[in-house]
Amino acid sequence: MPVSCSIELEPAAVETLKELVVKVLQNAVVDQHFILPAAPVNQSLQQPAASFVTLYLNEQLRGCIGSLEASRPLWHDVCHNAYSSAFNDSRFPPLRAEEVNQLSFDIAVLSAPENMANQGEQQLSNELVPQRDGLILEQGEHKAVFLPSVWQKLSNPRDFINALKQKAGWSIDYWQPNIEISRFTTKVIHGEVHCQ
Repeated sequence: MPVSCSIELEPAAVETLKELVVKVLQNAVVDQHFILPAAPVNQSLQQPAASFVTLYLNEQLRGCIGSLEASRPLWHDVCHNAYSSAFNDSRFPPLRAEEVNQLSFDIAVLSAPENMANQGEQQLSNELVPQRDGLILEQGEHKAVFLPSVWQKLSNPRDFINALKQKAGWSIDYWQPNIEISRFTTKVIHGEVHCQ
């Protein structure tokens, strides 16, 4: 069973993270580059953690970038991923100033990935817990990740795995015993730019 997110965030820390995302986005559309805000005083935000930031415009995906390894303090990771989601997601043009105040966003704080034995695709399908597990598949140069939020669109484990294989660049009938599998959970924080 994957562990839950190891960082406990009190309400003040959650609010600070949301404020940091808003500040990064608002500054970026004005200054046209990334500006790291001053470090918050909250100690829980200083702990290393991996995160994803997903942006929505009119409830439609507008960008999603994140990290899988806890290599910097949580607040720092969230700020970088907020900027990258707005300006470096190759699926979308850079965020425009007129879009900022219409955005909503999710901050997903990841647990440490748990390696799973590759005992075949059917076994993986049996072990996945819908609505809870995020999944990483990796083999050589191919790597893809789905956050647990993807279960909202792909509620069947088989569909979830097949879509992730396609994201990695494989066909839906592809499977090899050397594919590396890991899963994780997330703590999700919802925010809106115009409500700050």
